[in-house]
Amino acid sequence: MIEHLNSRGRLLKGICIGSALGALAGILFAPKSGKELRSDIMEKGSEVFGEGVDFYSDTRKRAKKVLKEARYQARKLRKEADRHLSEARRKAGEILA
Repeated sequence: MIEHLNSRGRLLKGICIGSALGALAGILFAPKSGKELRSDIMEKGSEVFGEGVDFYSDTRKRAKKVLKEARYQARKLRKEADRHLSEARRKAGEILA
C-alpha cells in the first residue's frame, strides 16, 4: 500500500512540477513588457507555492493516516502472536506434564 502511495505521490509531484514549468515557459515566451512579465511571474510563483503547500499538507495527512493504521495493525498482530505463544506454551506444558 505504501509503495502504491509513493508512486502516486511521484506522479502528482511530476504533474505539479511540469505544470509549473509549462506555466513559467508560457509566461517567459509571451510578448509582454518587463513590468507585466515580473508581475505574472510573481503571481504564478505564488500560485505554485500555494499548490506546493497544499500538496505537502495533503501528503502529510495521508502519511499520518497510513502510519496510524500501520500501528494499529502492528498492535493487533502482536496481540494475536502473544495469544498464540501463550497457547503454545500451555500445550507444551500439558505435553511435558
